[in-house]
Amino acid sequence: MNIFRRIFKIGQAEAHAAVDQLEDPIKMTEQGIRDMKEDLDKSLRALAEVKAMAIRSRNDVENYHSKAQEYEGKAVQLLQRAHKGDLNPAEADRLAGEALLKKEENVQLATQAQQDRQKFEASVAQLDQNIKQLRSTISKWENELKTLKSRVTVSNATKTINKQLAQIDSHSTVALLERMKEKVAVEEALAESYGEIAQESRSIDAEIDKALQGSDARKAAEDVAALKAKLGLSTGTAGEPQA
Repeated sequence: MNIFRRIFKIGQAEAHAAVDQLEDPIKMTEQGIRDMKEDLDKSLRALAEVKAMAIRSRNDVENYHSKAQEYEGKAVQLLQRAHKGDLNPAEADRLAGEALLKKEENVQLATQAQQDRQKFEASVAQLDQNIKQLRSTISKWENELKTLKSRVTVSNATKTINKQLAQIDSHSTVALLERMKEKVAVEEALAESYGEIAQESRSIDAEIDKALQGSDARKAAEDVAALKAKLGLSTGTAGEPQA
């Protein structure tokens, strides 16, 4: 039972796919062009066959006229021979009559062949006109198919872009931007904080160095005073002699 259900499902899916394919304007147009090209091939074969019959009819007209003239000439020759005494007059009349009957038969055949020729040539002209129209229609459809394919390409691309744009949530995007701004502000504040800490560290080092430099100067002055006292020099104003 399950296998029949599966087969039914497969058949149903294929049917739906076939319907979708039929509803595809590009596939329908391509199939229509293929059908018209097949009709064009059939029309070309028919045209060739009808042209062949027209040519044959034209040749038949010429052949029947030629035979009619030939039989008429034979009838004349029979009567002339009988007149000269070379042939029995009664026999000559009989044979001349048969020759004229053959002539008339070929004249009628030539007339029929001429009628057939006119019909075939009319059919050739009609088929040729139909073929020209069919070729023009095929060319028109092929150009329209190119335009249709281009339009489908553009519409699909536009649809894809619009779909992507439609899926973008403006509120979530704004919220994301706000979170990014907040994060950047935090990072900028943190960087400024580190800068101030570094500056404070540098200021303390400068004060320490300055204080150390003052201590060294006092020690140097004290050492100079001690040396002067040892030498018995006055600690008064420089350049003045001791009293």
